[in-house]
Amino acid sequence: MRLLDVDAVLDREKDIQRADPNVEVLKEADSKSTSYAILSHRWGTEVSYEEMIGLMEMDDGKREKVRNRDGYKKIIKSCEKAMSDGHKFLWVDTCCINKQSSAELSEAINSMYQWYRDAQVCYAYLHDIDEPAFPAEPDYGKFNSSNGWPEWFLRGWTLQELIAPKEVQFFNRGWMCIGDKRNLAQKLERITQIPDRVLRGGLVSASSSVAQIMSWAADRKTTRVEDRAYSLLGLFGVSMPMLYGEGERAFRRLQLEIIRESNDCSIFAWDPYARVPRYGSVLADDPSYFRACRYIQKDPDTSFVDKLIMYIDKHKLGRLKNEAESRKDAKKLSVFLATNAGIQICLPVIPYSEPNPVPYEFRYLDSSRPTTLKAILACSDQHGDLITIDLASRGSSFDRTLSDNELKQTSPEFMELYLTHHQVDEPACGLTLVDANASHCGFIRCGTFPREMTGNAFTLSSRASDLILIIYANYSAKSRFAVGLGKHFGREWMHVTCDECVANQQDDCKPWSSFAEKAYDMMWSARARLAQKYHSDKLHAHLSQSIWAATVVWETDLVTVDIKKCAGCCVGPHEWTINHAFHSKLDGTSRQVWQDESASMERRKQFEDIR
Repeated sequence: MRLLDVDAVLDREKDIQRADPNVEVLKEADSKSTSYAILSHRWGTEVSYEEMIGLMEMDDGKREKVRNRDGYKKIIKSCEKAMSDGHKFLWVDTCCINKQSSAELSEAINSMYQWYRDAQVCYAYLHDIDEPAFPAEPDYGKFNSSNGWPEWFLRGWTLQELIAPKEVQFFNRGWMCIGDKRNLAQKLERITQIPDRVLRGGLVSASSSVAQIMSWAADRKTTRVEDRAYSLLGLFGVSMPMLYGEGERAFRRLQLEIIRESNDCSIFAWDPYARVPRYGSVLADDPSYFRACRYIQKDPDTSFVDKLIMYIDKHKLGRLKNEAESRKDAKKLSVFLATNAGIQICLPVIPYSEPNPVPYEFRYLDSSRPTTLKAILACSDQHGDLITIDLASRGSSFDRTLSDNELKQTSPEFMELYLTHHQVDEPACGLTLVDANASHCGFIRCGTFPREMTGNAFTLSSRASDLILIIYANYSAKSRFAVGLGKHFGREWMHVTCDECVANQQDDCKPWSSFAEKAYDMMWSARARLAQKYHSDKLHAHLSQSIWAATVVWETDLVTVDIKKCAGCCVGPHEWTINHAFHSKLDGTSRQVWQDESASMERRKQFEDIR
């Protein structure tokens, strides 16, 4: 690695006009044998490797422009802090990597977790905090684009920069220390969802599952799509070549590398509550698919059959046909292989019955479906319930799917399977979102649920049902709402619902993702009714307890969301209440049935739930 020589940098800075141009400010070193500090920060106007080493060769005007950048001042402040702490060397990602060399960049990305882990201390610079103390509560007014907390906590690369170092010190804009990782561990767990034990003892001491680690990255952002995968390499102890331009394929490559190094079935446990109706590959498209996997733990093969017997008893599936043979088969759960034909794995499965008839109004669609199975994974949730996934036969391999059919009341049997690991083209509706006008009214797009949107582009599956939510907020006006865009057996529908927690100015207002999860379940359970109700390509709804109204227009492949002032005479507001009925599924999950109490709808109508 290449490190900044703290003394050389600060000596040069004392008298830049007379500094010796031949003094090297960057030196080669080994991370394991060298004592150094390291910087973690949000990028702004930074200084590159070429500018750092060529500073003395610049003319006075250009040199002063570089030295006046926030990025340069950040380097100097970091060096001063390192010197005061007794560290002779400092690593800063902006100027210590020659990014003109693809080989050096690839080596740095694959080694970065190790470099942060080996550092004596990590200085985390939070440029958007002016106060002399770490924030006590989320501030949606100040940090409205980063879920109420400083932006550093929403970035993809800072995840490993928080976990890997033994010591992390946090600094505000003025370089005042406002806390460290150990003392702030409980608050950091609240912000990041990373368990206290991981923050204090590292990944090795915590035995976190693949799904758990992925969940910590679910809502984090990177400038480049590929970096959502590359920033996670060190957390899983894998390496792979950097191929910028490959897009989402980088995340699938990452999962295959994890499979080659790990025997953790939880990598297939994404979307455990069936909120992402995606068909095809058993690998997730991006980390957001693991958002609900915070508590999923891997089950060792020694105890898996005992849990399987409990699962059988709970769902009244009879008896395990051959317990001794099943215990032998359970040892195969920890051995799976990625091949050209698919991921070879042995799992206990239960077959689904024949497809239910398609509703009369949708009989014009092709209702043929392949043979489907429910596969039981060697991992469980916080309640100890085993996680299951639905699989559909596609020739010699099985695709991930979602089935609405009834399971056969038979005990699970272990089966050798090949699971599809390449995403096949599926019927989908490609859409572009236009919502720039929302910002003129002070609203920001918080995010999308349950999966990420690439820029302003997203898709809705044309198979059976799909739904995506777009969350908007204006925290100064105490308004937050969700726009739901769905397809149900070929019919498009839209819906808008408000977050009453924000509208009523409640102190316990939760992050937008919590509101999105609740709103999603509301709309999903009502999707059949909503698909029948809305036939227009335009929806206009007043946002409750506000002066705003949202207009959503869906025209072929373009969706426009506009927000304007409204006197309150338009459609809405949309509110939901629980009808205390539950639809239980064989996997142990249950869905509440919701009712929409819109001013434009007949009150107290129970929406059907066809899941």
